[in-house]
Amino acid sequence: MILRRPSRGTVLGSVGLVSLLHTASAVTDVPPVRAHFPRLQGDGDPGHVALTFDDGPDTEGTPEVLAALAAADVRATFFLLGAMAERFPDMARRVAGAGHEIGVHGYDHRNQLGVPPGRTIAGISRARDTIERITGVTPRLHRPPYGVLSAAGVVGARRAGLRTVLWGTWGKDWEPQADGASVLANVERGLRGGVTVLLHDSDCTSSPGSWRATVGALPGLLRRSAELGLTVGPLRDHHLPATPAAALRTPR
Repeated sequence: MILRRPSRGTVLGSVGLVSLLHTASAVTDVPPVRAHFPRLQGDGDPGHVALTFDDGPDTEGTPEVLAALAAADVRATFFLLGAMAERFPDMARRVAGAGHEIGVHGYDHRNQLGVPPGRTIAGISRARDTIERITGVTPRLHRPPYGVLSAAGVVGARRAGLRTVLWGTWGKDWEPQADGASVLANVERGLRGGVTVLLHDSDCTSSPGSWRATVGALPGLLRRSAELGLTVGPLRDHHLPATPAAALRTPR
């Protein structure tokens, strides 16, 4: 398990030590486990919903998501892949230029548990540097692919000056049969004040055209949030509680 209450100890820094802990962190993609770590899953202001998008940018889904958000005058947080930002730099700049918050989703979309620890650590910094160079924005947030945070991911994010934030509810918009109604229904199961919502603006790791289900769900998601008296915006407006420094230290 990651983020156990540690005794006083050395901050994670040795790749050798990270290798020993590497496989201890796979459970962060399990909702009941994330629920025990409200800071990690992005619980924030009880009057606010944090809207986040992963896997972009791309030239198909991202413009449609941006248009839907602009129509509602809503900003969100986009966790970009470094490789996708390099492939579509103009679109990455367009996301940032529209006033959306930029986060790091890694350089490419690989499960951290399937990558050597040193490569994970280096990849997070590479992604941060790539995204910053292209967009002119310094990212402050990190979300690992698949929501699987390895010990190396903890180290890599900390070294890169990034806070890791997962999510509390998701739309499962990557599923082959997903549509706007199913995505909205999935999100609504966990929709509440203070929650972080996970959606995707790209189909680079999912069914072709899956972003259409995301776009189809957005109006209903925004409407339902308003009915609950909740505002919707990026994580920077979510008033996340401070992460204790101890949470990033090595358990003994």
